[in-house]
Amino acid sequence: MSAFYIFDNREVRDPAALETYKTAVAPTTEAYGGRYRALSGDIERSEGEWAPNFLVVIEFPTLAQAKAWYSSPEYAPLKALRMRAVRCDAALVAGLDNQSA
Repeated sequence: MSAFYIFDNREVRDPAALETYKTAVAPTTEAYGGRYRALSGDIERSEGEWAPNFLVVIEFPTLAQAKAWYSSPEYAPLKALRMRAVRCDAALVAGLDNQSA
């Protein structure tokens, strides 16, 4: 079953640090099977009051791989850098298996 990390970067605090993060993070996600599915600053809200600013969606083949990436030693310094660079909300969502879709 796939899993998705969804990040909403609400405010950039340190643009230079964010650029450093962006250039270094892809190899860590790829090492755990992650694929970027959305990098969006142009969001059209359809319902409710949620007002995301800049969404990032990363798909992983399994929930275990997603969790392993997020807590990995490779990602740890980059996560700390991202947390200094942006004010962000994040969630991990389990995907549907092929039988449920």
